[in-house]
Amino acid sequence: MTEENTPKDHAKNGRSDESPVTTRRGVRSFVLRQGRMTEGQRKAYERNWPKFGLTREHGMIDSRQVFGRDAMLNLEIGFGMGRSLADMAEAAPEQDFIGVEVHLPGVGALLKEIADRGLENIRIYSIDANDVIDLCLADSCLDRVMVFFPDPWHKKRHHKRRLVQQEFVQRLRHKLRVGGILHLATDWENYAEHMMEVMADSEGFANTQSEGGFSPKPEGRPVTKFEQRGERLGHGVWDLLFYRTN
Repeated sequence: MTEENTPKDHAKNGRSDESPVTTRRGVRSFVLRQGRMTEGQRKAYERNWPKFGLTREHGMIDSRQVFGRDAMLNLEIGFGMGRSLADMAEAAPEQDFIGVEVHLPGVGALLKEIADRGLENIRIYSIDANDVIDLCLADSCLDRVMVFFPDPWHKKRHHKRRLVQQEFVQRLRHKLRVGGILHLATDWENYAEHMMEVMADSEGFANTQSEGGFSPKPEGRPVTKFEQRGERLGHGVWDLLFYRTN
């Protein structure tokens, strides 16, 4: 990782050798690409990360202290370039949002969106979502978790790298309040079937639709660039909404 493609203070966001992107060993669901930030993303990062960034070193957070209020709390895992997360936060100023993304250009892009739109209800982690779940979020603190268009790892030999797995879902369950929603979306039919199989077999979750049924696209989910790409390629889009029962 070089200075020319990361902010000067990238060590502050948990990306230094002393505080790496993940503390977990084994198979990862992501590949850390060294994409270069644009000048605008870099400036937005340097100006806004101190206010809107969260790190592993903060430990377990209290959202009431982080946001200065008691409000519905949403977590989006893998927000990409951040536009859809900014759209959701702008449309629901009464709610709070935490976004997780390991790729720094996406973090810079979202920080620019936050500044341009004057948003106050978003905070960002730029570390492995597994570390956020295990080390940063208290049990039953979330009202909704969103995982939109994760990498499908479409080759069969790579299916073990898919993010949505039984163990991952169960760890998320403990972070959701009872009644809280886990919202998954994908434009890969095979991954949609995999997600449905995982969720149908997951203890403590129930489908908001009939058994085995996918959900109509919720009004509150913005159309992402991945969804638009999928439509152009003739792909369908599948939404799964499950709620925590216990």
